[in-house]
Amino acid sequence: MVRSYLPRSRRIAPALAAAVAAALLVAGCSSSGGEKAEDAKNDVSAGQADTPRMTVAMITHAAPGDTFWDTIRKGAEAAAAKDNVKLIYSSDPSGSNQANLVQNAIDQKVDGIAVTLAKPDAMKNVVAKAKAAGIPVVGFNGGVDDWKEQGLLEYFGQDEYVAGKAFGRKLNDAGVKHDICVIMEQGHVALEARCKGVKEGFEGKTDVLYVNGTDMPSVQSTITAKLQQDSSIDQVVTLGAPFALTAVKSIADAGSKAKLATFDLNKDLVGAIQDGDIEFAVDQQPYLQGYLSVDAIWLYKTNGNYSGGGEAPVLTGPAFVDKTNIDTIAKFAAKGTR
Repeated sequence: MVRSYLPRSRRIAPALAAAVAAALLVAGCSSSGGEKAEDAKNDVSAGQADTPRMTVAMITHAAPGDTFWDTIRKGAEAAAAKDNVKLIYSSDPSGSNQANLVQNAIDQKVDGIAVTLAKPDAMKNVVAKAKAAGIPVVGFNGGVDDWKEQGLLEYFGQDEYVAGKAFGRKLNDAGVKHDICVIMEQGHVALEARCKGVKEGFEGKTDVLYVNGTDMPSVQSTITAKLQQDSSIDQVVTLGAPFALTAVKSIADAGSKAKLATFDLNKDLVGAIQDGDIEFAVDQQPYLQGYLSVDAIWLYKTNGNYSGGGEAPVLTGPAFVDKTNIDTIAKFAAKGTR
């Protein structure tokens, strides 16, 4: 974990996250998004909150088939089950379509909205409409540099630039000379910040490679072609677990000796780290992001509580996962919570 060079407000944020998470173990079960409570319990075991039923909309920029978001949704459903919340989950990778989903939530007069700001300019106006309608809005996962400007109540996630710099320094320690940073969605502020951080933290050469993240065969062939074109590349950096697993195939196809590391984690990636196919991953704890986002709205509506005082984001990462700690993480990943 890298914290020493953060301003004071950001250094205290992880402690805030831990305090909030500890306070939330009052647990329970309920229906969430129309699904049975059993699908959302995730180790919460006490009673459902004895508070009026409320509805929370969670809108993300998830692309179809990206399993990262299953973990976020699982955390959100667990919080909804505990808090007697009806969760309405929807997603779209298009900024304009995501804004339309927020507008739909406003029209439904939900009690709160949790939203990602991967494309902040596309979301600005509709977030303002939600606030004007008296609906509290919290941000998570994407938008750490924009949530305050847009007036969101709280933010839960990882500072992607900080995580990227830490990643770059880890490459220095490994003796890497030339990496490619693979971005699967051009213009996505969090992904761009990751690669910017890697480039600035790394002492060698970084090339940014854009791929079409909605077409995995194309991702594989594009990475393969880049490795075949430039044999000096000794490190591949991917920004999501499914893309890392695809890049394993690309490296083999290219006959390359490049190493591979990634941002984000899932249970399939755990095995790849254990087998040595992937060196390490940065875990931003998506389950925690989903859980805290829903629970934050419940806390605000119930008690007027909000984390960070409206000034500091609550950081959920970066945490590095490699062979030294993967066996501990594996048992949680098997449950879909890491």
